[in-house]
Amino acid sequence: MRIAVLGAVLIGAGFMLCGTPQAKADPYRWCAEYGGQEGGGTNCGFVTLEQCRMTIMGMGGWCVPNQFYDGRPYDQAQPVRRRKAG
Repeated sequence: MRIAVLGAVLIGAGFMLCGTPQAKADPYRWCAEYGGQEGGGTNCGFVTLEQCRMTIMGMGGWCVPNQFYDGRPYDQAQPVRRRKAG
């Protein structure tokens, strides 16, 4: 029993020390919501309201603000690869 508790504590501490990468802000401000007999769907892939409106034109639906957009700049930088010395 002591070994199990000690193992759980060590694993938890390992996760805390490693940390998790910060989540990136969602760059898409607008979502298109589609209705339908089958329940419809949602597409949150629009930077501008005009893009969203052009997408739903002709098929119905409405544009709503993306609830996950927080206005922070979106960082798409690639991870830096380091070379080994030697």
